[in-house]
Amino acid sequence: MTWSITPEPYDSPVAAALWRAYYTEVSDRWYLLHEGRRTDPDELERGIAAATGAELTPPTGQLLVGRYDGEPAGCAGVRLLEPDTAELTRVFVYERARGRGGAPLLVAAAEEAARALGARRLILDTRSDLVEARSLYARLGYTETGPHNDDFYAEHWFRKELALN
Repeated sequence: MTWSITPEPYDSPVAAALWRAYYTEVSDRWYLLHEGRRTDPDELERGIAAATGAELTPPTGQLLVGRYDGEPAGCAGVRLLEPDTAELTRVFVYERARGRGGAPLLVAAAEEAARALGARRLILDTRSDLVEARSLYARLGYTETGPHNDDFYAEHWFRKELALN
């Protein structure tokens, strides 16, 4: 069983399924933690529709899909915010494929995609309850920094200087 990672159009059926799974999981985790309930289905649909991922399109962005043994299993996206700074976003692995090394591979592929876009650094934000994500980023050399945005859900901000190839 092996991983392969390739660019994917943000609006492909595979990308849409991964986005739905990602958004559902992080939204449900937030609502369960803060309100003791899952995301309202109508609110979930509005949130999914509002964040299409169109910014993850070349020449200023890229969505990558990881396949485990040929089946879609995860994703990661990058988008340029400034000529030398890209944002890492939508890092997600289906639960059934977790623990098999996909997340570090997806992040590494996203770092390479960011370099190809001209970025010299990657930034990202995440939440306190996403402890797995925070642990992953720290393990991969991302340093926690001060806020770089005012996103309501952002509680932790990270950055990594990208080595030139």
